[in-house]
Amino acid sequence: MGFFTKNESTFPWKKLTSTAELETLWEQEVPFLIFKHSTRCSISSMALNQFEQAWDLNNPVEIYYLDLLNHRDVSVKIEEITGVVHQSPQAILIRNKTVLYHNSHHAIDASAIKSTL
Repeated sequence: MGFFTKNESTFPWKKLTSTAELETLWEQEVPFLIFKHSTRCSISSMALNQFEQAWDLNNPVEIYYLDLLNHRDVSVKIEEITGVVHQSPQAILIRNKTVLYHNSHHAIDASAIKSTL
């Protein structure tokens, strides 16, 4: 089931909840993906569910979930340091302070993210 159903998802999201956490991630050398999600948006929920179903859990990428309604400041900081204009939903893949992939809405593609690595 999807992340925002009554049953908790078993998808291994790490929650991104502060700008300090983001700044620490930004400094690391290993790739990481941020999925920005609005819990009030049905399109965002559909994109999140599609991503969860398509994502290969064997990918060597840390995956972070950002709840935009509760942590808008983190999204603003993401835009500031990456130069990627905020959208929701949105997936951004970063490695070594470089954005390797970003897309939003129905264009978020788990296989394209994997091939970017």
